[in-house]
Amino acid sequence: MTDPAPALQFSPSAALVLQLILALVIFGVSLELSFADFRRLLSAPRPVLAALLSQLIALPLLTYALVWVLDPAPGLALGLMMTAACPGGNMSNVLTHFSGGRTAVSMSATTISSLISPLTTPLTFALLGGLHPSTRAALSTVQVPALELVMTIVVALVLPLLAGMTLAQKRPQLARRLQGPLRRFGLLVFFAFIAVALIANGSVFLQVLSTLFLLVLAHNALALACGFSMGTLFKVDEPARRAITFETGIHNTALGLTLVFTYFPTQTSMMLVLGWWGIWHLFTGGALAWFWSRRPTASAT
Repeated sequence: MTDPAPALQFSPSAALVLQLILALVIFGVSLELSFADFRRLLSAPRPVLAALLSQLIALPLLTYALVWVLDPAPGLALGLMMTAACPGGNMSNVLTHFSGGRTAVSMSATTISSLISPLTTPLTFALLGGLHPSTRAALSTVQVPALELVMTIVVALVLPLLAGMTLAQKRPQLARRLQGPLRRFGLLVFFAFIAVALIANGSVFLQVLSTLFLLVLAHNALALACGFSMGTLFKVDEPARRAITFETGIHNTALGLTLVFTYFPTQTSMMLVLGWWGIWHLFTGGALAWFWSRRPTASAT
């Protein structure tokens, strides 16, 4: 699988480092989750179902349509597809809380989508990439061991998630002490990794900046609109609709970068899409959360 853009410069150990960073970030954030959150699904499953349908089905279909309409280069298209295939990002929980949304819906949807991501992420990416002619041709030149990819997601995402939730249940006081430092340290290291990669490959980034910016802007706006529309379609209350919006518009691009660095190391465009998406969705998510925070709704957790 080739990429017309010049190859990024990074150490061969970068994929392993990124996996460790991702595991640390997920473990830190999962300390704020609880197995008890799932019990809320029994009494009010509709908002979480809407969030999962929006993220796992509606957004991938809209991503496919966007690729058909805009017809970007195969590497850029695959980057958008990988983003859509990734589970919800944990920052969605923070933004939902800040915006006055229903935090329990966000936390439940994030946890479920993360737990099932070893199946949904490879399947969604393979289906989207295989359906479009240009990306199908590109994917046909690469042999990605399915079992190894699933295990990468399990080790980097699912195991840290379960470990953090277990610690929060068994040792709640220790978990509370670790939450803040681990969250801040993990996110700082992750964004430092992205910054170093972009700085080290500044000329490559500048070559595709205009196209990359417009693609990510359109895709992220589509994702946020998809979540809001799905909440409206399911007739959930306003706090739940805000949660669904962030669940669809905020993605775990760290997982996507980990998979690209590991299995598509020559795909510069995919890496740039995921790296810029990981930065851009925090700007748009933060702006939307601030806007909604000034328009409070009935409090709901």
